[in-house]
Amino acid sequence: MSHQYPAASTTHGSDDRTMPISRALIDAVDISPAHTDTTTGHDPTGPTIATGVTDLGELPLSVWATAQTSPASQRKGRYVSDSTAHPAKMLPAVAAHAIRAYTRPGELVFDPMAGSGTTLVEAIDAGRRAVGVEYEPHWVTVARANLDLARERGHDHDAEIVHGDARQLPFLLPEKYRGQVALIVTSPPYGPSTHGQVVTSGTGSQDGKVHKYHHRYGSTLDRGNLANVGHHRLLAGFTRILTGCAAVLRPGGHVAITVRPWREHSELIDLPSQIIACGHAAGLVPVERCVALLARVADRELIARGSFFQRDFIRKQREQGLPLHLIAHEDVVILAKPLAPSGTPASASSGDGLAATGDGAAVRSRWVS
Repeated sequence: MSHQYPAASTTHGSDDRTMPISRALIDAVDISPAHTDTTTGHDPTGPTIATGVTDLGELPLSVWATAQTSPASQRKGRYVSDSTAHPAKMLPAVAAHAIRAYTRPGELVFDPMAGSGTTLVEAIDAGRRAVGVEYEPHWVTVARANLDLARERGHDHDAEIVHGDARQLPFLLPEKYRGQVALIVTSPPYGPSTHGQVVTSGTGSQDGKVHKYHHRYGSTLDRGNLANVGHHRLLAGFTRILTGCAAVLRPGGHVAITVRPWREHSELIDLPSQIIACGHAAGLVPVERCVALLARVADRELIARGSFFQRDFIRKQREQGLPLHLIAHEDVVILAKPLAPSGTPASASSGDGLAATGDGAAVRSRWVS
């Protein structure tokens, strides 16, 4: 699969498109914050933004009721049918809630990994402007089709999607977006942990067995795709993306990242906390850690909407005596850009264990957040 990269980025090797982050920073995200008087600017009032990572236990928490209708119902008539094939679609209600909570009409919303365009569609439906970047050409085409469909509904606000690698944001987006974005809504790729869709004996399986489909991002041989790299390189690449995001954010602007932990060989991988560490490395500050429900709120209980493979996994684990439950929510990590510059980029500070690559230096030479 071919990918378009701007000429300015061709001087960097394929191994230079990440910003390494230390294991110490990943494992110790609850370091003491530096004191500052700057605030988020979030209306009506917001938590204080410090220049370091706050104690995660002190972050404000809220619960978003974002699954009162099924994912299919949320998309019906509002997204083209090709959107269904994306392996990790964000719930439209999650993006819509974040947009309503952290922006006003007319403000600019950005998604650096736009996929099929959910963030962009929900933004212009809410009267905001939108811009996105997407790595895979197919999903650029689908996102544009979804934007066209939204315009047919009468939502003709400014919106565009750019094809390219979000790790190269300073060379992808026009200068007019620098420091103008009010909100970024996105999610890291989950790679092989995505479930996609299934076919069973009752739904047309030719051999009577269960088969996955639409559960991979593009070609699995494409090592430039963050969905196809290891855990540590995923974190390093995502830090690289957030560093570019910090440059397009306006002072006091927010980043909403939907993310969930997963189990690898029975070990829980706390990806939400690691993403907070990535944000800190990029010069952003955590201000909230919210819960976006993936389950419907009934009168007395939550009605989980687990996938076939989730239900099958839980059933097998319970048969082995492990009292596991279906996933009922995603974490939403809310980061913010300080109103006042910290003076020293987080990635260059001596205390966080970061070492900027030549590629990172190139980014700062064009866009210094």
